[in-house]
Amino acid sequence: MRRLTYITFWVTAILIFGCSRPEKFEIKGRITNSAGRKIFLEELMVASVRPVDSAKISASGEFTMKQHTGMPTFYLLKLSENNFITLLIDSAEKVTIEADAINFARDYKVNGSPGSLLVQELNNRLNTTKQKLDSISSLYSLYAETPEIEDLKKEWKAAYDTIVKQQVAYSTAFVSEHPFSMASVLALYQKFNDDNYVVRDLYALRVAASALNSFYPNSEHVKALYANTLQLLATERAGEVRRLINESGMNSPEIVLPDPRGNKIALSSFRGKYVLVHFWSAVESGSRIVNPVLVEIYQKYKNKGFEIYQVSVDKDRTEWLEAIDQDKMVWTQVGDMEGSIQAVMHYNIQSVPFNYLLDKDGNIIAKNLTGPAIDRTLAAIFR
Repeated sequence: MRRLTYITFWVTAILIFGCSRPEKFEIKGRITNSAGRKIFLEELMVASVRPVDSAKISASGEFTMKQHTGMPTFYLLKLSENNFITLLIDSAEKVTIEADAINFARDYKVNGSPGSLLVQELNNRLNTTKQKLDSISSLYSLYAETPEIEDLKKEWKAAYDTIVKQQVAYSTAFVSEHPFSMASVLALYQKFNDDNYVVRDLYALRVAASALNSFYPNSEHVKALYANTLQLLATERAGEVRRLINESGMNSPEIVLPDPRGNKIALSSFRGKYVLVHFWSAVESGSRIVNPVLVEIYQKYKNKGFEIYQVSVDKDRTEWLEAIDQDKMVWTQVGDMEGSIQAVMHYNIQSVPFNYLLDKDGNIIAKNLTGPAIDRTLAAIFR
């Protein structure tokens, strides 16, 4: 009985402590010129804010708040809708704030929260930069009637561009130096104005997104950053492919994928032949309808220097192999059974079936040809 009681005690203890919430963080503040007012804490979400806590400021200007968080989280500490500071607080931090209500947002001291100090550094630097840029912009209207205005414009533009470059360099370096800090999320989304982000370096964005995703995969801010980074990378690759397709004499991107036997086959190994790079899926009806047409075309031109390199976007190996056999396709078949993502991205494939026709040197000479169009094009080539 004693042994059973002993075991029960430890099981209960494990359940209690194992399921306990993260330790509370604490914010203590002293804000002059604010006696009797309320101060509010809101969590800064990806596209909104969420009220978290509030406190009444004492006659001496002091307040205290305690809340839970399981990871570094952005908060807004607000005296009013337009008078707030941004904090980045981790669990168990003891944060102290000293400020004056009159200039609360711009002149405050924060201690006990490394993330909040980094946020303050970022915001102060960008605010200083914006003030300098605004000062230069105001000169254009102030001296609009000056005879030397054109020379002055050149001087001001040079100064303006220098300030912008300095801010970009600072913010990009900040992200590189703090890849595992959530403060880098803020740095990556800071803007000079509504249209222009400060950090435009896709490499810095990619490194930070990858690093933060490995540390904080459950953070909504990190999820949004990671998804946005993937979209930007896809857009960049799509732009490269569009340029590739629209510029004559450019080589097609390389593809190296396994065939049904597991042998990796490179697209470039068919140089010297005209090649139809055909993307398809065994479970997509449109792809299956095209296959018999390709069989006829292949039989007609295979001995004249024509080859088909067919890329599967499937994920089911059995369905892929059955479709190859059923449709009697005897040319080169490749696919990694993971969607052949790299090939799909490199060729900007939005739907299947889709194809590119390459010449003997691997240059793209046509795209998305229908069966009759493939036949006509090859007939003209091999006449």
